[in-house]
Amino acid sequence: MVAAVGAATITPCIVRAQDADAHGSELMDKDGRSGVQLLRDGDALLLTTTLNWSLPDLVQDALLKGIPVHFIAEAVMLRERWYWSDQELLRAERFMRLSYQPLTRRWRLYTGSQPFEGQGLGVALSSSFETLQDAVQAMQRIVRWRIGRTADLLSSGSAILQLRFRIDLSHFPRPLQIGVLGRADWNLLVTHRERVDLSQFQ
Repeated sequence: MVAAVGAATITPCIVRAQDADAHGSELMDKDGRSGVQLLRDGDALLLTTTLNWSLPDLVQDALLKGIPVHFIAEAVMLRERWYWSDQELLRAERFMRLSYQPLTRRWRLYTGSQPFEGQGLGVALSSSFETLQDAVQAMQRIVRWRIGRTADLLSSGSAILQLRFRIDLSHFPRPLQIGVLGRADWNLLVTHRERVDLSQFQ
């Protein structure tokens, strides 16, 4: 099935999980199949999935006290090599900054492809939500994320797709970083790994 969007032609490619391992999130649909979808749009490789996770209570408390929390989503495609370390074919990162605004009682989410350094947000997409639940659901849904170019993939064989979603503790105030280091009640880590047939993208 081919769907036309504007001038682009999109060929849906549903990735079947041959070797999946998830911690904190079962990326499966109701039929037990992989919940990760890869699409080829021209030379772009797009990823769509939903990550099911919950914010730890202490993270929610920090947000309500006005402390922004940063998150990182990472996608890596690896070619396995028995004679050497695995070859990285492509890598993409998505950065998110979630904060609570007490005056308006709304939640603000910034999303970008570059880290948020200092007080600057750079080029980032901004969204506003009435509830924390709405903001979290928006973060859980990853839709048509461009993770690389199909030209960077091999024309045949398979590769390993690795997904990670985590809290970036390095953006917490320094005293708080020291206090949360190594504490499980501040930890949020979702990982997923599956084998992908590369011939479908040619």
